[in-house]
Amino acid sequence: MRGVVVFCFLFALAVAQELAEPCDEEACQLPNCRCSNTNIPGGLAARDTPQFVILTFDDAVNNINIETYRDIIYNRRNTNNCTAGATFYVNHEYTDYQRVNELYNQGYEIALHSISHVTNQTYWAEATYEDMALEFGEQVEQMAHFANIPADSVKGIRIPFLQMTGNASFQVMADYNLEYDCSWPTVASINPGLWPYTLDYASTQDCVIPPCPTASIPGVWVLPMVTWRDLNNNPCSMVDSCLGIPSTEDEWYQFILENFERHYLGNRAPFGFYIHEWYIRDDVNPHVRRALRRFLDLINNLYDVFMVNSKQVIDWVKNPVPLNEYIQQPCRTFTPTFCSPATCPVAAAHNLNVYWMSICNVCPRVYPWLGNPLGQ
Repeated sequence: MRGVVVFCFLFALAVAQELAEPCDEEACQLPNCRCSNTNIPGGLAARDTPQFVILTFDDAVNNINIETYRDIIYNRRNTNNCTAGATFYVNHEYTDYQRVNELYNQGYEIALHSISHVTNQTYWAEATYEDMALEFGEQVEQMAHFANIPADSVKGIRIPFLQMTGNASFQVMADYNLEYDCSWPTVASINPGLWPYTLDYASTQDCVIPPCPTASIPGVWVLPMVTWRDLNNNPCSMVDSCLGIPSTEDEWYQFILENFERHYLGNRAPFGFYIHEWYIRDDVNPHVRRALRRFLDLINNLYDVFMVNSKQVIDWVKNPVPLNEYIQQPCRTFTPTFCSPATCPVAAAHNLNVYWMSICNVCPRVYPWLGNPLGQ
C-alpha cells in the first residue's frame, strides 16, 4: 500500500514540476546547459579530446582502506605534471573524518554517498524530496564540519545501490548547491559513450534502475556511469559487480584495457573505474590490485589520458578545450585544511549503539544522524 501512496506522490510531484521537453540544441548551450547525447563537447574531434579516467571509491573511509589508497593512488601524476585525481563517495556511518581530511589534502575529491546508507533498496526507490534533503542536503554540512573541508568543495553525489529516486535527488541537488550526480548507469550508450549533460531538458539516457527523473531541473549535471562489458558481454556498472571475470593478473589487465579502449578508440567519453575498496585488497583479490596498478601506471604515462576528479570532468565539459590547450592549462589548486583531531565515544539515538568517531572538530553531544547531522 505504501508503494501505491508513494507512486501517487511522485506522480503528483512530477506533474507539479515542469516536465522536461525534448532538448533544444540551439537554446541549450554550454557552459550551463547540455543535451544528453554522445557528441564530444565543443564539436571536437576524438584525436583532439582529452581522455579522462575517473577512479572512484564508494562507502566509509577508515583506517583499513586508507592504506590501500596510500599504496595505489598517492603521489601519482599525469603527463601534464598535474596531480592525478580520484573521487570518494563517502557515507557517514563508520567514517573516519580525519582520514577524509587527509584525502582532501592530497587533492582528491570528496563527494557524498548519504548519511544512513540504508541497505533496503526500496527505501531509496521510494525516497521523497524530504528524505533526500536529509540524506544528502544535510550531509554537505556534516562532511564539511567533521572533516574540516570547505562545504563548497563538495559537489557530487552517488546514491547507494545506484538506485534512482526520480526527481527527488536532483531537485535536492539544485536546492543545496550540489552540481552533479554519478549514480545513473547507461547500458545503451556505451559505444559511443554518453557524455555528461544537464537536466534542463528531457534525458535520452536509458533508465536501468527506475524511477529516473522526468522534470526539467536546470543546471544539474548527470555524469553517466558508462557500463563495462564483462567476459560474457553482460553490462556491469561497478567493476566489482561484473560476473564474468578473469582469473589472473594478466587477464584482468587485458580486461581493463578492453573496456578502456572502447572509450579511448571511440568518442573518448570519460572512462569510469567505479569500485569498492574491499575488492582490491591484497587478502581478497591481489591480482586485481596489481592489474589496476599496472593500468594506472600506463595511463599516467600517456600524453592524452588524464586521471582526474569527477568534478574536473564536469568543469571541462562546461568549457571544452582541445588537447593541446588542456595540456598547457595550470594545474588545479586548492588550500589544504588543518585537522584538529578528536576521538569521541558517542551514543546513537536511532539504534542505541555507541560509535567511536574520529573527527576534525569538537565531539558531538549525540551521534550525528538524519535530522541532526552535527549531533547537537
